[in-house]
Amino acid sequence: MDYVIEMLNIRKEFPGIVANDNITLQLKKGEIHALLGENGAGKSTLMNVLFGLYQPEKGEIRVKGEKVMITDPNKANELGIGMVHQHFMLVENFTVTQNIILGSEPKTKTGKIDIKKAEKEIQQLSDNYGLKVDPTAKISDISVGMQQRVEILKTLYRGADVLIFDEPTAVLTPQEIHELIEIMRSLIKEGKSIILITHKLKEIMEVCDRCTVIRKGRGIGTVNVSETNPNELASLMVGREVNFKTEKENANPKEPVLEIRNLVVKDARKVEAVKGLELDVRAGEIVGIAGVDGNGQTELIEAITGLTKSDSGSIKLRGKEIRNLSPRKVTESGLGHIPQDRHKYGLVLDYSIGENMVLQTYYKKPFSKGIVLKHNEIFDKARSLIQEFDVRTPSEYTKARALSGGNQQKAIIAREVDRSPDLLIAAQPTRGLDVGAIEFIHKKLIEERDKGKAILLVSFELDEVLDVSDRIAVMFDGKIVANVDPKETNEQELGLLMAGSNAAKVGDKA
Repeated sequence: MDYVIEMLNIRKEFPGIVANDNITLQLKKGEIHALLGENGAGKSTLMNVLFGLYQPEKGEIRVKGEKVMITDPNKANELGIGMVHQHFMLVENFTVTQNIILGSEPKTKTGKIDIKKAEKEIQQLSDNYGLKVDPTAKISDISVGMQQRVEILKTLYRGADVLIFDEPTAVLTPQEIHELIEIMRSLIKEGKSIILITHKLKEIMEVCDRCTVIRKGRGIGTVNVSETNPNELASLMVGREVNFKTEKENANPKEPVLEIRNLVVKDARKVEAVKGLELDVRAGEIVGIAGVDGNGQTELIEAITGLTKSDSGSIKLRGKEIRNLSPRKVTESGLGHIPQDRHKYGLVLDYSIGENMVLQTYYKKPFSKGIVLKHNEIFDKARSLIQEFDVRTPSEYTKARALSGGNQQKAIIAREVDRSPDLLIAAQPTRGLDVGAIEFIHKKLIEERDKGKAILLVSFELDEVLDVSDRIAVMFDGKIVANVDPKETNEQELGLLMAGSNAAKVGDKA
């Protein structure tokens, strides 16, 4: 069998942890090969070894049968290996072209950078693979899905035949995910080979040929996707059976905890994003907001949590007006917030995971004595939360940026759920989490609901909204256009409502 890439018996260690323990992965030419594992299982580490960012302690790598030493990413590029990272490596105020040619700029005869030539080449590459990227656009002006296409173009521009995608759909909307899958298929048609790091079983079943499973740093085996099913893959990944359907009693909603009336919020461009929105969330219920990204969800959450000022209307929490209060005052009024952007709003990446666990409470007892922090108390608390929420980290003193995306998310959820606030806003709470962790988080949200707390769930995963919510509020063009019972609807009906169909008929009252 001819393999384009062979990683044989790879071992990679970090202080106090074996990230990859004797793992083998073999990639055939022209296949999409999934690398499946829980958060922190060692998937990204293994691919960082292939891309030359890490050097393995043991094992060997072969490219087209030849043994190679991949000392750095430039060497990987020379060997035709490109990587699209989970967190994009782009310069925000550069154009698409400037980002793509960075480090390998074409020059004119006089030694100047030949931007026009590069733009032409990038346009051609973009057209060939159906990427629809504008080479002259500024990164800060394009969507997350487009930024990812720029990362793909960057690898193609450097001549990659093997592309590694690290959790490529974690930050995409359902529509962008569908488009990305089509892009991957067109790459394969052009003779490329792809390794897809993921834990989304639906995507593996839809697009992958084979799947290598790793669990807690060890290789479990490789299976043909056509001969397996999501349940079997989930069991291989987490080492036990996983329940895909969230088990819960019927909700018993009480008095309103959150009452929003006629709320108007403008976005960064001073355009109305939330337009006279009305919404109630009651004690003891989970209200899911379903909507296509960009219909005002982000502005709504930021207005409730105090991250942005709203223009008019009312936001009451337990009867108290909280509109335009500072984030700390909103938090102290009884609100918890799992933010959709964990790096921007959820964590201080250069603080330890222990310090991040008390970001909302560090100034209160028992963590503070006047202006002096009591580090023993802080790290004791962190240890118990790390254990309870299964945050995979070498220790509570490890910097937050060193954890995998899923474990960073679990740390934020631990911090917010532990405070048991009256209202918990969970924005994309399971983005980047594996099936085992998703099952755990959903259970925690339902426990909070059953304690009589109010939960507002905002998610682009329709199956999550349908599975966890007691009531679904559909958001379109800055308004709630329908309230539906999850037991009496389906993805198709929700999709139509999310696209604005029936909006006028249903009305815009919550």
